[in-house]
Amino acid sequence: MKILKRVALTLVVLVALLLLAALFVERDYAVERVIVINKPKQEVFDYIKFVKNQDHFSKWNMMDPKMVKTYKGVDGQVGFVYSWNSKNKDLGIGSQEISKIVEGERLETKLHFIEPMDSEDDAYFATEAIDSSSTKVRWGFKGELPYPFNILRLTMDLDKMIGADLETGLSNLKTVLEKK
Repeated sequence: MKILKRVALTLVVLVALLLLAALFVERDYAVERVIVINKPKQEVFDYIKFVKNQDHFSKWNMMDPKMVKTYKGVDGQVGFVYSWNSKNKDLGIGSQEISKIVEGERLETKLHFIEPMDSEDDAYFATEAIDSSSTKVRWGFKGELPYPFNILRLTMDLDKMIGADLETGLSNLKTVLEKK
């Protein structure tokens, strides 16, 4: 009986220490990757502002060909919503809504993940002309890991994890656009 009490007390102390530590771990995160595409800025922007085009370059959109996708509104305009439902546990269920467009410059979206964990993030694409025939594209995510899940930041490198997928997507985007 004493052993069970010690084990229980040890577990309670361990959980309390983790919860205490989580109070001091950063909750916000931001990940961004950049690529240069050999196409004029407006042509690049006109492609990325349509969320449905992510089916052709986003690693996430390509991970489950059986993913159920629904759309509401007019793609390429503020208020357009793309929703997905996947049996792939890495994709889950969620939606992406165009929240802001600065024509030729920036597309901002709100991501709402329902499964596997309820959360909301902001994503964006930004374009910048390098010259008349090449464009710098930035793709980024900003979000927050709620307490106490923010303790996972001590063991997870979000920049590396999300960044690798952004790099794959940007590389695919470059290939798609430069073939046009």
